[in-house]
Amino acid sequence: MTTLRIEGRGVIGVPLVLGFALTAVLGPWVAPYRPRAIDLAHSLEGPTALHWLGTSDNGVDVLSVLLVGARLAAVVSVSTVCLSALLGVLLGGGATFLGGRWSSVMARLTDAAQSFPSLVVNMGVLALVSRPGVAHMIAALSVTGWVGYARVARAEVLRLESREFVTAARALGAGEARVFFRHVLPNALGPLWVQATFGLGATVLAEASLSFLGLGPGAAASWGALLDQGTAHLLHTPRIAMVAGVAISATVLGFNLTGDWLRDQLDPRA
Repeated sequence: MTTLRIEGRGVIGVPLVLGFALTAVLGPWVAPYRPRAIDLAHSLEGPTALHWLGTSDNGVDVLSVLLVGARLAAVVSVSTVCLSALLGVLLGGGATFLGGRWSSVMARLTDAAQSFPSLVVNMGVLALVSRPGVAHMIAALSVTGWVGYARVARAEVLRLESREFVTAARALGAGEARVFFRHVLPNALGPLWVQATFGLGATVLAEASLSFLGLGPGAAASWGALLDQGTAHLLHTPRIAMVAGVAISATVLGFNLTGDWLRDQLDPRA
């Protein structure tokens, strides 16, 4: 069994990811105010004892939006990655394992799906809904998110399907479904875990981008929406945009560094 040692990039990435996870779990419980509590008498105030990170243009406490927004980013990113990974493994890995026409069709479909800009496709899907919610956001991001997992699963199946343990399982009478789920897929989990780690950071960034453009869940606090508010007052009150930008950047950096560390740990040639 592989022992994971936190070293190298993981020294920075893992604490950032753990901090994001802790904020997502505890944020709504420890937020000092409701994230949509408007107080126009204290709009655009700087940090005070009552508002540690100040307030936005409508008097909303920035710290509360930051803490509650982490929950939305976590729910969207984890749900999207799980759904995308499931679709990618079943479509990419399963079709490749079956071989023949299934493998060829899925390879062409994956190439075609990857040729479209992901953000544009996500925007197009959300534009079809009058009032996008969290479920719509997850579905829109999964429309393009499965492609990366399909490519990784396809590559791993091509590498593993001719190995001795797969041939032995077939010789012992195991069905194709059993061989795939019992023998091939478990040995392909390493690269898929790495892909999922990078995917979490990419999804956090995508969710913030869509919310910044006004396509996020309107009733939920979002880092992207907070960044959008901050850009309207960037010249004289850059604090709001900086707080949201730092939160997004630190989270994405944490997942990217953790993905690099995890890839080094799971690479058998390392």
